[in-house]
Amino acid sequence: MVTTMLTLEQTVWEIAATVADPEIPVLTIEDLGVLRAVNIDDDGAITVTITPTYSGCPAMDAIRDDIITALAEQGHSNVRVNLVLSPAWTTDWMSAAGKAKLEEYGIAPPTGKAAAGKVSVGLSVKCPQCSSLNTRELTRFGSTSCKALYVCQDCREPFDYFKVH
Repeated sequence: MVTTMLTLEQTVWEIAATVADPEIPVLTIEDLGVLRAVNIDDDGAITVTITPTYSGCPAMDAIRDDIITALAEQGHSNVRVNLVLSPAWTTDWMSAAGKAKLEEYGIAPPTGKAAAGKVSVGLSVKCPQCSSLNTRELTRFGSTSCKALYVCQDCREPFDYFKVH
């Protein structure tokens, strides 16, 4: 018989990992790669480290509050959420499961890797409705700063694209 005991840090991570992104509720902060670390001090104080998708992301206050609430509901009251801007978040931190959830939700997931100071080459954006690559950008900024608005030239459906950065 094999018994797996989770450490307190693993347990806290798993609880924090269930927090949904308020702007795209099908994604968790773990799916996005926003959840960066969990630390437990000697006195039992919990610090959860998160990195915003953008430095001015308006969802961070809600995410912080939701982490504190999720942990409080599981009996953890001494919680601090640390917002870290460096290194800057990149779509490379998103999980494959998160990208699949985006597509199922009707948002085209980021394509390619972040350029990180290099010249980037734009790739075609696949329509999440019909899978066509015959798409075009309507506007660089969509419903949130993370997304651009595209339209499919084949099925004529507009859709959000989660930009690579």
